[in-house]
Amino acid sequence: MFINLGKLLILFGALLILLGAFLLLVGKIPFLGKLPGDIHIHKKGFDFYFPLATCILISIVLSIILIFFGIFRK
Repeated sequence: MFINLGKLLILFGALLILLGAFLLLVGKIPFLGKLPGDIHIHKKGFDFYFPLATCILISIVLSIILIFFGIFRK
């Protein structure tokens, strides 16, 4: 039981490291967050921004990576 818990904690730690590295590098990708389909509404005293196309692109890329590594195997 503790062996499985240890493996799970290592997996979560690795995922947090990858997420942190991604967040550090995301500012260096020039087109990320400025794709056609990203919603930006700017009015006096109000700003709304939702990166819809960017979220879809990231989802597709992550799905392909996870399928490649066999995480979503049936």
